[in-house]
Amino acid sequence: MEIVAENPDHSRWYIERFRTMAASGQDLDGEARLVDAMVGRHARILDAGCGPGRLGGRLHDLGHDVVGVDIDPALIAAAEEDHPGPRWIVGDLATVDLRAAGVEPGFDVIASAGNVMTFVEAGSRRAVIANLATMLADDGRLVIGFGTGRGYGFDEFAGDAAAAGLRFDLRLATWDLRPWTPESDFLVAVLVT
Repeated sequence: MEIVAENPDHSRWYIERFRTMAASGQDLDGEARLVDAMVGRHARILDAGCGPGRLGGRLHDLGHDVVGVDIDPALIAAAEEDHPGPRWIVGDLATVDLRAAGVEPGFDVIASAGNVMTFVEAGSRRAVIANLATMLADDGRLVIGFGTGRGYGFDEFAGDAAAAGLRFDLRLATWDLRPWTPESDFLVAVLVT
């Protein structure tokens, strides 16, 4: 929300950016393909930091039970407009209580794509990961993707994940399954309890 405070037009720009990309036929489904491959039909999926609903909307179209959470009400409004079907909730990932919104935890997959973790306030990143970990089903997986050079190092992230009781099940360098190496500039982490 600091970005929106500095630039009140940011949310509208972001929404229109993805609408334009979708209208031009660009492939916006890479993250959804990976998440969909991890679960059977009708899985319960949380889109954490859902923005205007691109990932959650696609996963819903593929037959999953999707809930999306984002702190920005303008992005949630766009998700509701562009991707009806999932449940869209305005909330802070560090503190959101889904039960209070009528949603039970126990997600098969929680996906946080689009560099969400690098937009989260630095002091609350550990709390976000810990809160998301509590929302997983017993055999659920947390999938987080973000790039380097955004103020959140991979080692710091690994420490935050470990503090939340999570361990790496898989590390990738891209959403299209390229292997991660210490030289990679992007991380797709699949975490389990």
